[in-house]
Amino acid sequence: MVRLRYFLIVTFLVSLMDNFRAQKTDYTCKDVISKMITSIKEVKSLKYNLKITERAKKGGFNYYESSVKFNKNPRQIYLYIKGIELLWVQGQNKGKALVKPNSFPYINLNLDPMGSLMRQDQHHTLNEMGYDYFGHIIETSVVKLGTKFNERFTLVGEEKINNRMAYKVIIENKDFSYFSYTIGENESITSIARKFFVSEYMIVEKNRKFKDYFDLLEPGTVIQVPNWYCKTTILWIDSFYFLPISVKIMDDKGLFEEYNYNFLQVNPKFEEGEFTRNYKDYKF
Repeated sequence: MVRLRYFLIVTFLVSLMDNFRAQKTDYTCKDVISKMITSIKEVKSLKYNLKITERAKKGGFNYYESSVKFNKNPRQIYLYIKGIELLWVQGQNKGKALVKPNSFPYINLNLDPMGSLMRQDQHHTLNEMGYDYFGHIIETSVVKLGTKFNERFTLVGEEKINNRMAYKVIIENKDFSYFSYTIGENESITSIARKFFVSEYMIVEKNRKFKDYFDLLEPGTVIQVPNWYCKTTILWIDSFYFLPISVKIMDDKGLFEEYNYNFLQVNPKFEEGEFTRNYKDYKF
């Protein structure tokens, strides 16, 4: 009797595990991408550590690491980067970020998130923090491809990355190239990049006439603009949260940028005052 009961329990557990495996492996690539896009839209807040690798205009790569607290609505951001603290809150401080540097002048600074001091050689700004910017690019690509989705998107399988199980998806834009674009009235590098859902950094890098993002554009000037955000994307999507846990992006030159998320918390509850300069753990 005991053996029979044991056998029945083991059989039941094996059946549950088989069903669980089947549920995890039955997703198509489009299922995984659709669930990711939905999950991104449902995010209200995030906490994570972020490791960044970005190609530099002068050669080599820039590396950054930060601890991030992010709230979507209202948009609130706190970053800690090796002794540097940054706080940006929608509708406050005249749109500027409060920054405590870890070097001279050792006083709090109020900086424009889109300005040269904050942006420097970085690919993105505070406006792209969180997942919405990336999700919008992927969603736009899916719509643009239509019935050709399976020609570009491939679900490789599941593997462990950043201590999380994730679905690995490879996106191949084999026709990645640059096209000639004539600058119109009141356009900027950023507005052109947003118009075509491509990287503004890539535009600056390709057109040597530009020194940085802030060059004034003369209408009628012809520049080169990428036709896709990148040539290849390797995307690891957390199999529990269905959010990107690692993103590796390549263009015709090789690695362009890479982002790795660690200790990801989705929709955490922040303490009262956690997005204020006087919060107990901050040193502004």
